Amino acid sequence: MTVGLGLLAAACLAAGGAAEAGHEATFYPSFYPQEIKVETVDARSAAARLATGEVHAYLGADPFAGRPLPGGVAAVESLGSYLVATLDPAGPLAERPVRCAAARRLLKRLAPAESDWVFHPYPVTPFDADYLEHFDRARTARALALGGEGDGPPLRIRATGELAGRLVGSREENGSGAAVTLEAIGVDDLLGSRRVSPGGWMGPPWIKTGWFRAYLLLAPWVRDDRARHAVGAVYRRLVTGDYRSAEEGLDLERTLVARLTAGCERVVVGYTVRREAFSSDYSAGVENVGYDSLGGLDSSIFIRTVKLKDFPWNGWLRLGVAQPASAAWNPVAGFTDATGRLIWAALGDPALLPAPFAAGWVPNRVASVLENRPGAAPLPVPARALIPEPGTGTLRPVGPGTTAAAKLVYRTLLGAAHDGSQLSLADALYPYVLAFRWADGSDPAVAAATALPREWLAGLRVVKVETLVRSFGEDLQYTYEVPVVEVYLRHTLADPQALASVAPPWSAVPWHVTALLEEAVRRGFGAFSEAEAARRGVAWLDPVRAEALKTRLRVLVDEFGRAGYVPAPLARFVSPAEARERWERLGAFAARYGHFLATAGPYRLQQWTPDAVTLEVFRDRAYPLGVGEFDRYPIPRRAYAARVEDRGDRLEVDADVDRVSKFQRSWELVRAPLSRATADEGFTRPVCRYVVVAAGGAVVAAGAAAPRGAGGFTVDLRRLARGRYAVLLALYVGDNAVAPEITLIRHRQRT
Repeated sequence: MTVGLGLLAAACLAAGGAAEAGHEATFYPSFYPQEIKVETVDARSAAARLATGEVHAYLGADPFAGRPLPGGVAAVESLGSYLVATLDPAGPLAERPVRCAAARRLLKRLAPAESDWVFHPYPVTPFDADYLEHFDRARTARALALGGEGDGPPLRIRATGELAGRLVGSREENGSGAAVTLEAIGVDDLLGSRRVSPGGWMGPPWIKTGWFRAYLLLAPWVRDDRARHAVGAVYRRLVTGDYRSAEEGLDLERTLVARLTAGCERVVVGYTVRREAFSSDYSAGVENVGYDSLGGLDSSIFIRTVKLKDFPWNGWLRLGVAQPASAAWNPVAGFTDATGRLIWAALGDPALLPAPFAAGWVPNRVASVLENRPGAAPLPVPARALIPEPGTGTLRPVGPGTTAAAKLVYRTLLGAAHDGSQLSLADALYPYVLAFRWADGSDPAVAAATALPREWLAGLRVVKVETLVRSFGEDLQYTYEVPVVEVYLRHTLADPQALASVAPPWSAVPWHVTALLEEAVRRGFGAFSEAEAARRGVAWLDPVRAEALKTRLRVLVDEFGRAGYVPAPLARFVSPAEARERWERLGAFAARYGHFLATAGPYRLQQWTPDAVTLEVFRDRAYPLGVGEFDRYPIPRRAYAARVEDRGDRLEVDADVDRVSKFQRSWELVRAPLSRATADEGFTRPVCRYVVVAAGGAVVAAGAAAPRGAGGFTVDLRRLARGRYAVLLALYVGDNAVAPEITLIRHRQRT
């Protein structure tokens, strides 16, 4: 199964450069704005500056909260926070039946107060791509909550935060001794350290699934030992791919959520929606605004799609943020605050991007082929394949007798770093060295962030380095190196894109920059993570803003340049002469730009103050991705089941789909029958997904329905045993799995 080969062909084989004399550029490296300025702006000023176009977008808060958007301003919405009630499992709520009855009373009381939040007493939400397989249980949970018992002793509630305070008011005793704590927990806070991913990796493959966030939200509060063990067992199976079919995997996801919610130690009351505004003015505004269902505008997809209306191919993008950058700027365990994540979205360049409206992944700097299907017999790992040694990172042969559950063949799009260094195979391999070298726990945050690839990696083998040449005439040729690397994994997953995200051979940080920062940590100049810096009483490593550190780094770079220093694990891949050139380039880069953060991302860090950061586009022709690469995402379209007929052995579905109607610089979505949309430019046929649930709640069938003519689908039910079933059905266009219109059909199989 192939993941991203189309991207590889488009990026590697069509890559050119900006227009040169006498030639028309067929490829424009990097993305639309030529400069991005990120500035701290208070909400009141942001509202005024958005209206005039002085600020193009405002991230992290809503400057128009509680009121309609003015003309010339539009907004995107993403999942903001969970409203949860934590019930004290001691005292009067110690017994589960009493605790769950109290939870039902609380939910029934809070439901009518729904205003700037959504009552949804189930942890998987419509913002989650896996909402379809939980829809029946979410609907049941809502019905039970609204029909819950109204009588019982009054609940003492401790309100934490502004939203909870408004809901509790003065009706309950609010303070110490309360049996219930009501609070809103932000999605960003919940994911927290799970987003700390060195180099080109971006957290666990399941980071955008609803069941995973349900686990993070509820698992720490499961108090019963047997229940906690059962939760852990199901979770372990999910995160190691220990299931034999898609149906079994979906059943495990439902089982996990059921066990997490069974004890009522913490219940989800609902969620909030984050609204972020941007200027849509005809001339001064922006368009092509991509965003993420969880991150909103603070996401890689926003940086890679947004463009100014008056300067579509260049221009100066101005972004306002609610808070200044507070975390250290290091690419191993820094950039952990909201503003830092935005900056890193431009400086970094992950191997794969999180799909903005789904739980999957989008190829970015790697393409991959999965060479065996999940559930197939274990694969032998070649004895000469390499595996890093824990604690040192030394690459050693795995030896005979090692097997793997999955084999992926990657092709990596290299290019150049901001200091002019041409990336090589060594840069693609160094993330593995880093992951295993820091397994010793000397920085627990780094060890935790790199634990998954260490657990999963069974070996890697360098097959070759391909040379691709693209000609634009006799005197205009571009050459690209593409390492081909086999990666063997101990576990597998049903989704090949998710599997490809576990341990890809790529980092946006060149090996020499990472090695410099590692040496700084080893010499006690600082620590990678905030927690380790505090524990050791040293600085949180920041090679951009810490002047004393930069003075020391200059000395190190000179020392390494004279010695031609190469980290021991890379000795066979990098010569001393190549290393000296790298160190000389990094020294020259630091002298010019005043920092050492030379990455291989689409934007370069140009200037910074405590309240503003300027990022300059990296239009180098060696950068392999370009404008338009992700333009399919800014307008998420939906499809609908207009009619469903139960024919006994099948369901027949007639579909409608959103069509994009454009007029000059504006657009709107118009719902139309699918049969009329097939001739549209850029038409993407919807996918009709279904989940069949038996009377006892088990998932017995799931998949994609077969197309039926030009405007419909057929769900084949012939394999079902006799009995009653609930069929959950929804249609999706492209990668948009957010807020689908779900149809539930009560089906009786008679034969």
